[in-house]
Amino acid sequence: MKTIRTPDDRFDDLPGFPYAPNYAEVSADGTDGATLRVHYLDEGPADADPIVLMHGEPTWSYLYRHMIGPLVDAGHRVIAPDMVGFGRSDKPTEQGDHSYARHVEWMTGLVFDHLDLRHITLFCQDWGGLIGLRLVAAEPDRFDRVVVGNTGLPTGHGAPSEAFLAWQSFSQSADDFPVGAIIGAGCTTELSADVVAAYDAPFPDDAFKAGPRVMPALVPTSTADPASAANIAAWEVLGSFERPLLTAFSDGDPITAGGAAPFESKVPGAQGQQHSVIKGGGHFLQEDRGPQLASVIDRFIADNPVDTPQ
Repeated sequence: MKTIRTPDDRFDDLPGFPYAPNYAEVSADGTDGATLRVHYLDEGPADADPIVLMHGEPTWSYLYRHMIGPLVDAGHRVIAPDMVGFGRSDKPTEQGDHSYARHVEWMTGLVFDHLDLRHITLFCQDWGGLIGLRLVAAEPDRFDRVVVGNTGLPTGHGAPSEAFLAWQSFSQSADDFPVGAIIGAGCTTELSADVVAAYDAPFPDDAFKAGPRVMPALVPTSTADPASAANIAAWEVLGSFERPLLTAFSDGDPITAGGAAPFESKVPGAQGQQHSVIKGGGHFLQEDRGPQLASVIDRFIADNPVDTPQ
């Protein structure tokens, strides 16, 4: 597996992002001892229960800059990883080296093996949900609470939306893949030029974009997809997950519209919760309504104390 690493100076002086990097080595493919360096932010008191914020496609932990400060100020420890292929994490250069299963394994290596996190409150959006919810299904006892926003856990049943199919086609066929501009198009707020440049920072040229390019094609859209069976099994676990689960979807995302309903109807821990609709947010609701979303998560934790000796 050939990998490249974004030069550190690409991350100098990004607007609103004063956070120090942290790194862990995880197994690249579980066979030859090769490793990948994975980046994560770790802010707030080290002895507090962790909130894990998982980003998706084609963003990185910069997406959470409006939320980290308010959550830390509320007394929480906040951990925001960069998926392999994104942010400061190492980037396999071949699209074929990325698979859904590998991305789950890479985040497992960070969250469970390296950090050994427990009493987790997870917030996940976009691919952060596709990966993060698989972690919940693998070791549910590590998670005290789950918040899902603008995401899903697709099994390949049912037809994907036209908006998603258009995005999937674009990702595979476009000559240019302007990450920052793509993120801007998924927001309801207009991003300044320096913020767009910050989203572009991990990707100096197309050689760094194998991950962002391939991820839309890895979403299961039929039951023949290699990830379909694993996601079906994960839903079986979520179908008996009794710890609190909250939906916090925005009202302005055509790709995930209606995606809260399966969680609210199928997960026992979602019953009786005050599910939120984040008004005025686009697909990247963390960018559009970050402080509001942080407040929703903080209130959800306060309203749902969990006594789970581990």
